[in-house]
Amino acid sequence: MKLTMRLAERSYDIIIKKGSLQNVGKLVNLNRKVLILTDSGVPKQYAQAVAEQCKEAFIETVEQGEESKSIAVWQKLLTRMIELNFTRKDAVVAVGGGVVGDLGGFVAASYMRGVDFINLPTTTLAQIDSSIGGKTAVNLEKTKNIVGAFWQPKLVVVDPDTLQTLDKRQFAAGLAEALKAGLLADSELVRIFEEENCEEYIEQIIYRSLIVKKNIVERDERETGDRAALNLGHTLGHGIESASSLQHGRELYHGECVALGMIPMLESEELRQQVLAICQRLGLPTQAKYDKEMALQAIRHDKKVNSDYITVVKIPKAGQFRLDKVPFEQVEAVLLGQAAEIPIPKEVKAK
Repeated sequence: MKLTMRLAERSYDIIIKKGSLQNVGKLVNLNRKVLILTDSGVPKQYAQAVAEQCKEAFIETVEQGEESKSIAVWQKLLTRMIELNFTRKDAVVAVGGGVVGDLGGFVAASYMRGVDFINLPTTTLAQIDSSIGGKTAVNLEKTKNIVGAFWQPKLVVVDPDTLQTLDKRQFAAGLAEALKAGLLADSELVRIFEEENCEEYIEQIIYRSLIVKKNIVERDERETGDRAALNLGHTLGHGIESASSLQHGRELYHGECVALGMIPMLESEELRQQVLAICQRLGLPTQAKYDKEMALQAIRHDKKVNSDYITVVKIPKAGQFRLDKVPFEQVEAVLLGQAAEIPIPKEVKAK
């Protein structure tokens, strides 16, 4: 399957095909210096398979996790490219999940004011959402994605075979972004989550999710209007991510926080019950304990905040969205007041 992100001179293809990681060199020019960025949680054979297709490859491995999305790591990678005499004709390739894609994209956007960036996502979250759209960033002072740039990739290659090495929790966390896409603009995706085996339908889930995001980005590349809808669940989700306590001895994943952040944005009780049941079916959390003041502080630094209000995404029914401007003094009541602990009625059961 192939999609094309149509952004005039910044257009690029999105290839979705099993086994495609082994054939990236046939799809894009790797006959040059290539910095291959991956992390310690990604199987080494993925980056190595790409390196074997390059004329001159340099694999750089960062530590797994959000801590690698930092100014210090970004600077270290740029310094490495200077040491290796990279030019504007060379490229950065990201092999991994959302952290590697965000970091690698920002490195590519920054070096010599921009070199080619190729994204090879290997997690559900990255394949379904973060690998396309051109948002690149690192974190600063506990604020997510506050330093970055819009820098579109030259190519995105999605190989669903790489998902076989994910554990079930990582796989499910990424599906939260697909559920988001369905709630925004594809009710059929919501039905798939209710009734079908997601592993068997994963290629269709990826394809349909990327179509939703592609269509929105094509209308609004720089997030001046409808693209804000893609932040469904993220405003509160980022707050929870910054402020949540350990859940059963573990940190919450980004996708899990997005799922928690979406629930209060559902306007009907019927839809909320439907989504709660889907989350239970997928193994996504439906409740979380977190420091409300820390969450509010994180939301204050959200990129969607201006001097007077914050834009939140509401879902009146599956497949439709509305953007609301909430005065900042009401944010605590609108977001945190509804979501500190979301009760789950006993009758809500996964199908």
